[in-house]
Amino acid sequence: MYFLLMLFRSLAYLIGLNAILSQCQLHAEVGADHAENMTKGLKLFRSEIGQGLKKHCVKCHGGNKTRGEFDLTTREGLLKGGSDGVAVIPGKSEASRLVKLISHIKKPFMPVKHKKLSFAFIKKISEWIDYGAPYDKPLLGLKINNKEMQITQDDRQYWAFRPIRKPIMPTVNNADWAQNEIDLFILSKLESAKIHPNSFAKNRTLIRRVYFDLIGLPPTPEEVELFLLKADGDPRAALESVVDRLLNSPHYGERWGRHWLDLARYADSFGFEQDTDRNHAYHYRDFVIKALNNDMPYDEFVRWQIAGDEIKPNDPLALMATGFLGAGVFPTQLTEKEFESARYDELDDMVNTIGTAMLGMTIGCARCHDHKFDPIPMRDYYRMVTSFATTIRSEIDVDLNPVKSRNILSRWESEHNKISDTLSKWESDNLPARFNQWFENRSDHNKTDIDWVLLDEIDLKSINGAGIESKEDGSFLLKGNNPKDDQWVVTAETAETKITGIRIEAMTDPSMKKSGPGRAENGNFSLSDFRVFAEPLDGSGKRIIVKLVSPKATFEQNKAGLSVSSSIDDNKRTSGWAVDHGGIGKDQAASFEFVSPVIYVSGVKLTLELDFFTNSKHTIGRPRFAITSQTKPIILNGSSMPATLAKLQKMVANVQDLSKLEDAKLSELVALYRFTDVEWRKHDAKIKSHLANKPKPKLTKIQVSSEGYKPMRHNADGRGFPHYYKEVHMLKRGDPNQKQEKVSQGFLRVLMHEDKNEMHWQESKPDWARTSFRRKSLADWLVDTDHGAGKLLARVIVNRLWQHHFGRGIVSTPSDFGLQGKLPTHPSLLDWLAHQLISNGWRLKPLHKQIIMSATYAQSAEFVQSKAHADPENYLYWRRTPRRLEAEPIRDSLLKISGLLDTTMFGKGTLDSSMERRSIYFQIKRSKLIPSMQLFDTPEPLVGQGIRPSTIISPQALLFMNNAQVRKAALALSKGFEPQATELAIIKGYNSVIGRPPTQVEQKSSLRFIEQQELAYIKSGRKDGRELALVDFAQVLFGLNEFIYVY
Repeated sequence: MYFLLMLFRSLAYLIGLNAILSQCQLHAEVGADHAENMTKGLKLFRSEIGQGLKKHCVKCHGGNKTRGEFDLTTREGLLKGGSDGVAVIPGKSEASRLVKLISHIKKPFMPVKHKKLSFAFIKKISEWIDYGAPYDKPLLGLKINNKEMQITQDDRQYWAFRPIRKPIMPTVNNADWAQNEIDLFILSKLESAKIHPNSFAKNRTLIRRVYFDLIGLPPTPEEVELFLLKADGDPRAALESVVDRLLNSPHYGERWGRHWLDLARYADSFGFEQDTDRNHAYHYRDFVIKALNNDMPYDEFVRWQIAGDEIKPNDPLALMATGFLGAGVFPTQLTEKEFESARYDELDDMVNTIGTAMLGMTIGCARCHDHKFDPIPMRDYYRMVTSFATTIRSEIDVDLNPVKSRNILSRWESEHNKISDTLSKWESDNLPARFNQWFENRSDHNKTDIDWVLLDEIDLKSINGAGIESKEDGSFLLKGNNPKDDQWVVTAETAETKITGIRIEAMTDPSMKKSGPGRAENGNFSLSDFRVFAEPLDGSGKRIIVKLVSPKATFEQNKAGLSVSSSIDDNKRTSGWAVDHGGIGKDQAASFEFVSPVIYVSGVKLTLELDFFTNSKHTIGRPRFAITSQTKPIILNGSSMPATLAKLQKMVANVQDLSKLEDAKLSELVALYRFTDVEWRKHDAKIKSHLANKPKPKLTKIQVSSEGYKPMRHNADGRGFPHYYKEVHMLKRGDPNQKQEKVSQGFLRVLMHEDKNEMHWQESKPDWARTSFRRKSLADWLVDTDHGAGKLLARVIVNRLWQHHFGRGIVSTPSDFGLQGKLPTHPSLLDWLAHQLISNGWRLKPLHKQIIMSATYAQSAEFVQSKAHADPENYLYWRRTPRRLEAEPIRDSLLKISGLLDTTMFGKGTLDSSMERRSIYFQIKRSKLIPSMQLFDTPEPLVGQGIRPSTIISPQALLFMNNAQVRKAALALSKGFEPQATELAIIKGYNSVIGRPPTQVEQKSSLRFIEQQELAYIKSGRKDGRELALVDFAQVLFGLNEFIYVY
């Protein structure tokens, strides 16, 4: 202990000494000219630097907000730096990060989204830092809030957040070139840069371009020839006809749906190491395709994905749409310590994806602190998260075609009404007279020595969904689904005032194996437990448990675990009454005495519970139930009578003259009598038979993101995983272990009109609602173009349309419209497109058409060096930039051209890479992506992807050389070549695969290749040399650049 104490003292001494030496060293580094330098620096600060910092820097770094935690309003804050480290080193301007940022040597360039500071001012700042960076006073006298970001009117004036105004159309010199308004915006910039747009593309090139852009499939040679023929007369009308047809093609939704699914990080599994399947997530993919094909207004498309269950709770498509929220990754293995952090991660995924996909904003960057660049306070982030506080993934059963179901039900109801009317008329015409006749002859029926009263007013339910059909003799026939385990709940009401025992009959029926009496494969059953409950019919007392004793049976499989006694023992799982080894194919029965009689003067309501757990699918196939008031010991068999008839006998026992009865009493007797009348029972059987066939909607299980439903099964459910927490807290550094204040719902203030708050969109939860209606409030704010985020929403989606038609958006960072993103190359055009979208009711198809019908779109891809020198990146759109197709249209084109494409739409996907449906129908399992798709850059769906890379790697070529599906497609395509001369086969091949005939050089080299291949095969002993050579030729065509590039 003494040694340790001395060690700590020595260590403390050394630390203190080191600190003293450091201070001495620091002072030693201060040169003799320190005072002179600081004087010069102060002079610079007062004359130029202070005002320059206020003008260019303070707004974001210490004024209304402090981006990157860098506050330069004081010297102390300047030298402290921010979250990215030290920004200024006094006396060393070249090593200071601040100088590198404002000199645009290092990113992010400062000031953000403003012109670079003048060379002279940068030089002055460098001098000031070299002098020691002195301040004479803080740059601001009174600061608003040095801890939390404030949203100002200047923030709302950022270009992406401003209201959308229809721009003034630019004037151009070459107005004849323009085909519509889009071209005026493009041409105006081109003319300013003194660049002439390219000539129009050839019609063959143009139709191939349009087909791939709109439906992701190539035109057939016949479609190309028809277009060329029409375009010779009126090219614009011919193009418009093609565009209209393709926009109405079901393939349009498959093509553009894939673009959206990239943004929605859609997959059919949870991700992480277990990567459990989500078997019903594909309905969200189907919703996207259907919505786009139907040209659903984009604002509604967005609202449904956020709150479809609150907006249209009875529309299956709206429910399917909510799959967007739950499409992200989530771990299915969690420890108790991870429950809350995983939930906050899930909420972050929802909000962040809405931000990037719909608003082009990196909202998730405000989870741990105020956004470093964009005006998004951490408080706004957590208030937006609150919208989803109780939203979870669930799987529910839904009728996907409710209109069809309603029509079928309506026809059934019409038929049922006719049958009911027939019975009503028969009752009116015949029943009173038949009752009178029965009454006169009642002595023939007036038996008083009945042992058993059959329960005929009874309700039997199978908990696990077996079908049940009532029979005329009071029994029930089980049919249809035969569950592995089952439990029945039987309720019956009887006028009997005293009951001493109960009987279960297990009756045979030819519909069962070996006629039963059980539904097992060998005709057996096993009643593992039988319970009886009783209560007064008039509700005057509580339900009681009836203890059963003295069981008897017509047959027992043994006297041990399969005896009738075992159905009322304490073992409810491995024993039960069964009748194998002698009792199969025969009616069986079991009776049970009540330990004490059940006596209620108003009659008795019975509830029977029967468990069938002992063996798989071993239920009774045709049960019937009876009660008795016999004195003990009761007789198992004995005489029986339906309960209705027994009740009727008692009611008329003291009646001598029907004419003296009151009308109400007589009507009661007639109504009771009808259940005993043979003819009435025939009519009633028709009604019951028709009722048994009442159409039920076909229910399909879908995955939704909603509230109030049972959550999807999670492996941590057994350890108490709650799936959600009702309250949302602000978290210091995003850590659930560092909770701060609880927050209520709110939205991004920078995207609200300054005189509005969240209450403008919030509404009270309706009485019928299962959900909170917070998501609907968020959805309404998102699409509100006057006071909410709708203006940004519109700009982002029209930019995405432009991006997928031209290869790059007007804003080239399509998922980041914030300060870190790129500025629009044509801001007026972007606003004009957004204004068009909103004016046309948010419909996307008209905007597609306007873009494709523009002269800008129709330009050729010809490369001109002089134009490229002036605009090397083609930001001004002087040409069409050639683009490689994505993975899906490459594979789909292979199948389409070869005739192998299966055009079946919708439904569950598959992991079988040889599938011949369109690629959008692949199952996306996060841990097992399709290799051929990955080769051509399909994204890993961990987060939304706004831009796909377009790589060129050697394995892509190897796939076309060695892939079995490519070879199969080549074989199928070559079958159409075989009957033709080789020269014609070559022409057909080129037209089919790349949409044009071969050049003379290509014709000759192709002919030479086929002849050489044929000869090689024949020399190797093959008799089908020509056929194989044509297959090789088809495969070579698939390997051409023109097959996977669009010009």
